[in-house]
Amino acid sequence: MTTTIDTLTARAAVHAGSGQEMTLHQVEVAVPGPGQVRVRLRASGVCGSDRHVLDGDWTLPSPTIMGHEGAGVVESVGPGVTELQAGDHVVLTWFYPCLSCSACREGRSWVCTGSRSEECLLPDGTTPLSMDGQAVYPYLAVGSMAEYAVVPVQAAVRIPADVPFDVAALIGCSVATGVGAVVNDAEVKPGRSAVVIGSGGVGLCIVMGLRLAGAEPIIAVDVNDASLELAQGFGATHAINSSGRTTEDVAREIKELTDGGADYAFEAIGRVETIQQMPPFLTRGGTAVVVGLPPQDRPVALDLLAFAENGQRLLGSNYGSTVPARDFPLLARLYRSGRLPIDQLITRRRPLDEVNEAFEDMRAGARGRTVVLHE
Repeated sequence: MTTTIDTLTARAAVHAGSGQEMTLHQVEVAVPGPGQVRVRLRASGVCGSDRHVLDGDWTLPSPTIMGHEGAGVVESVGPGVTELQAGDHVVLTWFYPCLSCSACREGRSWVCTGSRSEECLLPDGTTPLSMDGQAVYPYLAVGSMAEYAVVPVQAAVRIPADVPFDVAALIGCSVATGVGAVVNDAEVKPGRSAVVIGSGGVGLCIVMGLRLAGAEPIIAVDVNDASLELAQGFGATHAINSSGRTTEDVAREIKELTDGGADYAFEAIGRVETIQQMPPFLTRGGTAVVVGLPPQDRPVALDLLAFAENGQRLLGSNYGSTVPARDFPLLARLYRSGRLPIDQLITRRRPLDEVNEAFEDMRAGARGRTVVLHE
């Protein structure tokens, strides 16, 4: 890694826009402009959203530096930045708020209408990255599978320096999404019953959130016994392996465990087939929460007459209705107090050189979460 007066060159995992693999390249990282900070990244989570892009389920501008769960240290700040300074430890948010639209003014930054993060752009419509004179796009304006990122100051949230970077990276997406789906979106009350479909990274975070909220029972549903065992370690009171079983069969077991059906069902995979399973798992008046993100242009068939007659609700959970400036420090405090064992989510740590192998682990059904470490 070399330094010039205005830019840095740094290693990054770049996806060309086709095929499943990324290639490591040297990219130029611009000096932070007004209202921006440059962050030396130390860890990046390996998330299913990145896999959707790599597997062709979602389309993005390319070439793209992958990764959106990032944590690191502020290296420098642009003009006008007073909230952060060099040396601060930060978690990056993949959906930076514009701070000026009506949603942001109302404190609902998770539905901000002015953010350009989903375009992989800074607020001024530019990208801070380039390669051989060509623009390179940081995924969701983060691009955490690189040594450096330049983000708007509102996308970097300071956290205590004693929170490990791999833990901090997961706070930026999977933990905030999973816990937020429980406490912010569904507003689960103590003693309510819940089903969680999928025991991957986000599903485990939902289980942690349900335990934090005092839900009982907490039923994990998955096709992998090892993942279900992990879910029980995070607070699931029951585990159901649904491999080879019909929806009706699994629903009967859930109804036996919950005296007629669960109060809440959370889908954490993003598959049309499992999203459609939620209504039969619910009691009358129950709530289905879609947390996993399905591929583009894959509509879900639901029996809306039965849904209405049963008084059930369908919620779409976007980032767990997270307000990063408020919620990231709170989640860090809960980790430090031992109430959110985020470190136990991490089952593999890989260097940036092994980023493609990290996604192969995920495709092969690896349990828990993998984190890429930048040394």
